[in-house]
Order: sequence, then C-alpha cells, then structure tokens
Amino acid sequence: MQTFHEPSAAFPVTFRSGRSRPSSTGFTLVEVMVVLVILVLIAGLVAPRIMGQVDQANVRAAEVQVKSLRSGLQAFRLDVGRYPTTTEGLAALMSPPQEVADYWRGPYLDDELPAAPWRTPYRYESPVENLQGFVLYSLGADQAEGGEGDNADIGYVPEQGQPATS
Repeated sequence: MQTFHEPSAAFPVTFRSGRSRPSSTGFTLVEVMVVLVILVLIAGLVAPRIMGQVDQANVRAAEVQVKSLRSGLQAFRLDVGRYPTTTEGLAALMSPPQEVADYWRGPYLDDELPAAPWRTPYRYESPVENLQGFVLYSLGADQAEGGEGDNADIGYVPEQGQPATS
C-alpha cells in the first residue's frame, strides 16, 4: 500500500495495488428459498384461522340481514294488510306494488335490498302452503339446500300453523 500526499491536499490519498474481490451483495438462491418456505408455513398456519373468521362473519351477517328483512316484512303487513306475494318479492319493501300503492308507507328498509353475504339474493315465498306468513332464507355458501356451518341454510321458516310474527 502506498500513500501519496499532494501538497494542496489536506488528507492523504491511499491507493491499493493488486486485485481485490468485489464485495458480494444480494441474497443467494438458498437464502431466498428458505425465506419462501418460512412464509408458506406461516401462511398455512394463519390462513385457515382467517378463513374461519370470515365464514363465521358471513353467517352472522346473514342472520342479521334476515332479521332486518323480517322487520321490514312485518311493517309492510301492518300497513298493507298482507305480506308481499312471491311475485312481488322483497322488492315490495323498497317500492310499492301497484295494487297496494295507496296503503304502502315504505320504504321498509333503511338501505337498499341486501343480498346474502355470498352475493346471492335471499329467497322469499308467500303465501306458503300449510304455513301462515312467509318463508325467507339463503342457501348458505354452497347454494344447496341443507348443509352445516357456513353451508347451512340461514333464514326464517315459521313452524306449521305458527304466524310469521314469532
């Protein structure tokens, strides 16, 4: 190593002779793969818990929406004297059917007509054979009748002979 001083320089300048190894920067392939494996393992542990929470939240949201729709249907019945027909559907809660427009005092919901958390419309039927009132439900996440957990049907079906006000 040689040190040279220039008369006007306040600091000495050092020159190195010979070849030196370039400094290595970045990550090796092994390091990147180890990090990826760790991230996949963490995601594998966390994702099922998060998905379980989402499923439970969807079921709870559907239950709350069914209660809200039931309240709207009850208010419709008090004003009009009957529940909306299957043909009129839940849309009758937001805009009056022509034949009952004089008695309709809605809208009977605060916001727009909700869809089930699975982005499907709620099913509504009225009148229903052997039942008083109406049937209101969502088929759940699997969109098939029956099921358990988030695949279970969520809604309101009055017991045979029971009024829909219970």
